[in-house]
Amino acid sequence: MSRSTLIRSLRRTGVLTSAALALAVATAGPAAAHAEVEAEGARALDQNVELTFAAESESGSAGISKLEVILPEGIVPQDITYGEGPKGWKFAPTARGWTVSGPKLAVGEDVEYVVTVRQLPDAKEVVFKTLQSYSDGKVDRWIELEDEAEGDGHGHGHPAPRLALKAAAPGAVPVSPTPTEEPTTAAPSSTAASDGPGAQGSSAKPAADAKDDDGMSVAVPVGIAAAVVLLGGGAWWLRKRKGGAA
Repeated sequence: MSRSTLIRSLRRTGVLTSAALALAVATAGPAAAHAEVEAEGARALDQNVELTFAAESESGSAGISKLEVILPEGIVPQDITYGEGPKGWKFAPTARGWTVSGPKLAVGEDVEYVVTVRQLPDAKEVVFKTLQSYSDGKVDRWIELEDEAEGDGHGHGHPAPRLALKAAAPGAVPVSPTPTEEPTTAAPSSTAASDGPGAQGSSAKPAADAKDDDGMSVAVPVGIAAAVVLLGGGAWWLRKRKGGAA
């Protein structure tokens, strides 16, 4: 092979290698990004289990600002306790799970946080569908089940985080459900009757304490009238007695 032919062959090989490398890099990013949950050695019906959630960033221009998790059957929001997560982020239960959110992270920075579940359900695996929000409003929906997560055939789907569980330990049983905070209706009190139309008589002040329109106690004129009657009766009795004596 001549020198010129060899150089052309090497150049052609180099170009093809560079192109293949560039294609691999371009396609590896979306395929590698994912959300997952881990709990080492987790078994069905285990209690007070720490779950570690991780979500990788798929955006090249915005930072992750919130993760929302939808709980699987057998776990309720009241069963979850927040452990730790990104600095400044806060945990909040929702009707179907929870959210962890806070100041947006740096572009390309992944999220990892820990929660504790009161008890895992009696199942072979649990799936935690997750919505991953960015500071620009974009949302990655990690909600696909195993048979839906093939995506376009190149690993570009959005599978939901799933946790495989070992068989329950011998003697393990479900604990009583976590009580939910619901408003209670208080029993009617004995004073409730005072609010009714007929309660005025029972709650009204005694007549002796009542006052007329001038602010004077009703007892004052009643007492004066009684005194007048007594004095008048006494005077009449004295006159009658004097007349009889005469």
